Order: sequence, then C-alpha cells, then structure tokens
Amino acid sequence: MHIELDPSASSIALPAQAPVRHEPLMWLNADRVLYVGLLGAPSVRTFGAYSIYLSLSKPHRISVAGGAWQEAEVSVVPPSVPHRIAAGERMICNILIEADSVAPGRLPDYLARGCGEVRDEAVLRGLRAALDRFRCSGTRQFPQTTDFDRSFFGEPLVPRAIDRRIRASLARIKDDPNSHTSAQDCADASHLSVSRFLHLFKAEVGTPFRSFRTWQRARSVLYYVTQNANLANIALDVGYPDSTHFSHSIRQVYGLTPKSIFAGSRRLELYGRAAAGSPRYQFA
Repeated sequence: MHIELDPSASSIALPAQAPVRHEPLMWLNADRVLYVGLLGAPSVRTFGAYSIYLSLSKPHRISVAGGAWQEAEVSVVPPSVPHRIAAGERMICNILIEADSVAPGRLPDYLARGCGEVRDEAVLRGLRAALDRFRCSGTRQFPQTTDFDRSFFGEPLVPRAIDRRIRASLARIKDDPNSHTSAQDCADASHLSVSRFLHLFKAEVGTPFRSFRTWQRARSVLYYVTQNANLANIALDVGYPDSTHFSHSIRQVYGLTPKSIFAGSRRLELYGRAAAGSPRYQFA
C-alpha cells in the first residue's frame, strides 16, 4: 500500500503512549521506605522521617504545617512536621528517610531545605528513573541502604555522627520497635542519669526520646500491612496496649485508621527486610 505524505507537514502524529501501570509495592528496611500504592484520603499526618512524595503521572497537592495548598509533582516534608496530602490519581510514591540515619547538613539541597513543592526537573526525572529501575529489576531488592541511596540520590547519603551510647539505644529500639524499652532502660545501659540521657538523646538525634520511640512503633506497622490477622492481635504484636490506643496513635501518624491502611494494602507486594534481630519480618 502506498501512502502519500503531505510535504508541508512538519511532523507525523504518533499514537499516544499508554501510561505506565504501577502495581502497589513497598520496599523497606530499618532506614528507608519506598512505597508505591493507594494514598486514600488522609487527614493530617506527621512522620518522624524525611518524606518525599512523587507523583506517578498527575500532580498532587500538599499543605505543610497548615500552610497554603501547593500543587507539585515532587514535594518534601521534614521530619516531625504535620502535613496534608491529596493525590491527583489513585496511587502515589512516597519515600521515607529516617532522620537519625543521615547528617542533616549533608543532604541533597532539595531535601535539606525542602518544605513543600520541589521545582527541579532534574530531581523529578532522577526519582522517576530510579523508581522505573526498581520496578523493572528482577529481584526488586537493595542489599544495603547505600544501594538504595545510590539509585535514588546518586550517592550514599552521609550518615549522622551520633554519640556511641545514644547510637546503641537507637539500635536497641530499631531492632525491636515493638518492645517497651524505656528511657530508664536506655539510661542504665548508657551509664547515665535519665535526665542526662534524655538531654543527650535529643541533642544527638534531633527529636525527643519518646517521639522517636512512638514513631518507630508506628513505622513497624508497615511490616504487617499484608497480613490478614485480626487488627486487635496486630495491635498487641506491635506493642500497643489495646485497639483504641492503636487506632488513635496510627491515625495521628498516618492520617488514616489502621483499618483503612490494611484495606488499601491487600494487593501490595512487600520487599526488603527489617532490622537485624527481627527474623519474623523477613520477606522476599
């Protein structure tokens, strides 16, 4: 068949490329989280980590610390800052970077200074390319946190310098966030008074001990979201005294009830591994 082309035409229209279909997935270890999945309609949420929101195709809207709503394809929220997020589509990508694991002054500029919309095409392209590489990889694994950082940030993020006594307490909590480790327990192990330990902890980590422990416990729920167990039993496993306390605490952090989080995770594929010392959390 012969087709006559109009010599005056400057271009030939090509079929529109179908949008990439993203399946729900999450990779996590003790220091990083990569989540691609349903956002739902959260109320105010407050994470104890640096949070990066990446739109998969349509821009999202974000309000940080009660400020005006902004439209963005990439946005950043610092640790412990309340915010609201509304996706422009059903799914969104969310990356969490534990604040205790990185030196604040050595982060990429958009992370160190970011609070809301990030207007940087290079950052947008880099994050989307890293997400595509992960989705298309055979194993969907990062052996180490440094491998995750190289993929998403181009190089390992510089670790935070922390007093060895406080670092031991951090490891103790992160290895078993569901335990009822108290400030007294950590102070005794550090050979410090409770008041001195609490002061040193906040100075070294940048957040109060109780806030850090509360965040780590809520974060540990992410390891359970694909389970079909009764939520009351999960509440006890995670270390909450009862379902009411569990629901209230999780909603304060994620802006969603545990029921909503688990319902939205039914098709989620989980990758990565937990901190050492938590073998019950090992998964593919």
